[in-house]
Amino acid sequence: MKDNHIGRRQFMHYTSAGLALAGSSTVAHAAGAAVLPRATGDTDDSARSETDVLVVGGGTAGTIAAIQSARAGAKTLLIERGSKLGGTTTTGGVAFPGLFDAWGKQIIAGIGWELVKESVELDGGTLPDFSKVPQAHWMNQVKVNQFLYPLLAEEKCEQAGVQLAYYESPDSITRTANGWQVDCGGFGTRRRVLCKQIIDCTGGAEVVGMLNLPRLREEETQPGSMLFSLGKPYKTGRTGGIDAIYIHGADSTNSRTVTKANLKGRKDLLAKIRTSGKRLMHMQPEASFRESYRIQGETVITVDDYTSGRVFDDALCYAFYPVDLHTKNGVRPKPLSRGTVPTIPLSALVPTGSRDIMVAGRCVSSDRLANSGLRVQASCMAMGQAAGATAALAVQTESTPLNVPLKAIRDMLSKHDAIVPTG
Repeated sequence: MKDNHIGRRQFMHYTSAGLALAGSSTVAHAAGAAVLPRATGDTDDSARSETDVLVVGGGTAGTIAAIQSARAGAKTLLIERGSKLGGTTTTGGVAFPGLFDAWGKQIIAGIGWELVKESVELDGGTLPDFSKVPQAHWMNQVKVNQFLYPLLAEEKCEQAGVQLAYYESPDSITRTANGWQVDCGGFGTRRRVLCKQIIDCTGGAEVVGMLNLPRLREEETQPGSMLFSLGKPYKTGRTGGIDAIYIHGADSTNSRTVTKANLKGRKDLLAKIRTSGKRLMHMQPEASFRESYRIQGETVITVDDYTSGRVFDDALCYAFYPVDLHTKNGVRPKPLSRGTVPTIPLSALVPTGSRDIMVAGRCVSSDRLANSGLRVQASCMAMGQAAGATAALAVQTESTPLNVPLKAIRDMLSKHDAIVPTG
């Protein structure tokens, strides 16, 4: 019998040829439809990237870190295992980031605020009045359109010169004479990255873990959440908090634990739909996680540091949120004392004993209670910008993050509209 099997490359060849014939004869393209030209090497299984700064994870912190690094003049590659930027804000659905203000004034600005502000303005939304101290902290969280936000984030990456690689994540990391070799995998793709600096923005410090650098984590972690709306449409960019189901034991460590959390959240939601008698109007594609591994950094931010508003000697940005530990019994936020504004030091973004690698986001070096306030989106954006600036300067000075002069980092951040703590 004749073998009718067609190989992958033959299939791609026949398919593209067929589309070309159809496009030139009987098939008319819809007005305004995008037709992507076929690039040389589209069917190659391997890629090679040489870059200055590799950012791993395109979530809340990673997006901002990559944009800042590229704007500072560093060649920057951002790899993200999902399909879009934004992380908790977009895929997780917590589309009301905060807090950018404290006690009647803005304390976090820069690239993160630029992106949030433009998202709200383009969507015709409204911004909080930061000159007024709200009765409750959540009142000044900013409602953004979770579908518009990643489009603007990609545009800003393109404008800055950030190279994006979706559906990829690191498989192995090797130290080289000039930095790092990072071998990444995605479906149909193997990529070897040669870089000088790495910024780990994976949320759980996955790259730091691959390097066997110390990480912190308690046996119990905060529950994750599956966000949804029953009975009435979810008005993205207009609705703040939407309904959520706690996913106890949610763990973002690996694909198996994330799968387990998503299955549990969806199963519980289905049970809720059956008992509520209401239609499901909105559901996020994935669970949102609050807690995972944190790094053991050169400095560990304690809850006393956080609640006292300690201004570290190497502080690069502010943070502001109540101590906000979620448990099986819910959450009871503990507001900070009036006038208190915590800071985040450079040394809490650097794994202890390391060179040429930093983190940004919820895996910042901190104890569990401090982390419950530090993990929120505005603070993660500020950390991302601080890490991006530091990594770019480390490349330019042929140095390592802790050896970059603090004044140079602070000047760079100020140049890009970030608010830098003063002693």
